[in-house]
Amino acid sequence: MDIRELDRRALATLGAVIAQIRPDQLRLPTPCADWTLHGLLRHQVSENLGFAAAAAGATDDLRAWDQGDLGGDPYQAYLDSADAMTKAFTEDVLNHSLQIREFGFFPGRAALGMHVLDCVVHGWDVAQTIGVAYDPDAELVRHSLKVAARIPTGAPSDGRATTPFAPAVEIPAGAPALDRLLGLVGRRAPARCPEAQVPSPEPS
Repeated sequence: MDIRELDRRALATLGAVIAQIRPDQLRLPTPCADWTLHGLLRHQVSENLGFAAAAAGATDDLRAWDQGDLGGDPYQAYLDSADAMTKAFTEDVLNHSLQIREFGFFPGRAALGMHVLDCVVHGWDVAQTIGVAYDPDAELVRHSLKVAARIPTGAPSDGRATTPFAPAVEIPAGAPALDRLLGLVGRRAPARCPEAQVPSPEPS
């Protein structure tokens, strides 16, 4: 499996959902409790740029993971960050050890696998928020399941985050692969995709 090709597919799959967002939906709440849709998009742009910075050798400067700026065109900001991410991960980078946020050092291939998971899960988050279908290809889901299964899910005793996702929720063993993946990262797929919500008016 070419992990770089898989990551490009994950970025494209997420991008196809982001392309459907209307400006009036950016204030909607998302399955990520702390983020509106605007905040989630900014997070993903920041993640893309952070992974690119890690590939370039950034280590303990966490500011590299918070540089996302959506500007006046969130979709274009996403495309630009995805392009930077793709260009940064050369074949040589895959063999290096990269620092990913505060979570520690990981081999380049493992880091890129984590990014695939991030894209697949947040693609579902965006789709749920705006009420559109989401059907990532089976290979993306299978790979993401393997990565998610290795992520710690317990709450640390000192209260500090050790995992990028919410604690796992129980999903029936016979559930579809995407539902089982969502359960591992603290989400539960509804019976059907909900209708898009109407955003609250801007405060005066």
